[in-house]
Amino acid sequence: MLDIDPTLPAELGPLQWLIGDWEGTGHVQFAVGEDDVREHAFGQRVTFAHHGLPFLAYTAYAWLLDDELAPLAAESGYWSLARAADERDHGPGMLPRTAAPRTVDDVEALRGDDGAFEIEALIAHPTGVAELYMGRIAGPRIDLATDAVMRSPSAKSHTASTRMLGLVDGDLLWAWDLAALGRPLATHASARLSRVRRLEAPEGEG
Repeated sequence: MLDIDPTLPAELGPLQWLIGDWEGTGHVQFAVGEDDVREHAFGQRVTFAHHGLPFLAYTAYAWLLDDELAPLAAESGYWSLARAADERDHGPGMLPRTAAPRTVDDVEALRGDDGAFEIEALIAHPTGVAELYMGRIAGPRIDLATDAVMRSPSAKSHTASTRMLGLVDGDLLWAWDLAALGRPLATHASARLSRVRRLEAPEGEG
């Protein structure tokens, strides 16, 4: 049975270990051509927050570890359990839900035979790319793969991604594989982040 912070919506139980601010360093290594491998170190700050609704709001900002600490990348999005939306969910648009929120028992019913939950994440980049990930969360480990990648006409080629996140000795470790610039899915970046502070849970929906 899930042990859920009572201030959180029940759907966030499997994801609650992510909530907070994380900061650390990582490494990029990606082949953009047969003889052209790009490598650099970066710093990153990641935040998972919630607003009383059954999803986590995600933001990430990265910078090069050079003399200028030049900005490198940013992304934001929403992470949630994958389940069919019904009268217990808000939307579409600004429409409120019309039934009581899900309970812990309702969320437990979403657990697979292997103990994992299906999740989804929508991550948008300011470079004109939005990724829709589907995956699974089993304890403090998440595995995601893109179900769809949307690109604006001005965006660079980006066709698929996978991501893995895990909690190891209290730190958040992640790895990102990328298919882009005409190259197949391959190792792209990874990082190790330490918790900066635990966000206070706002009073929201019970």
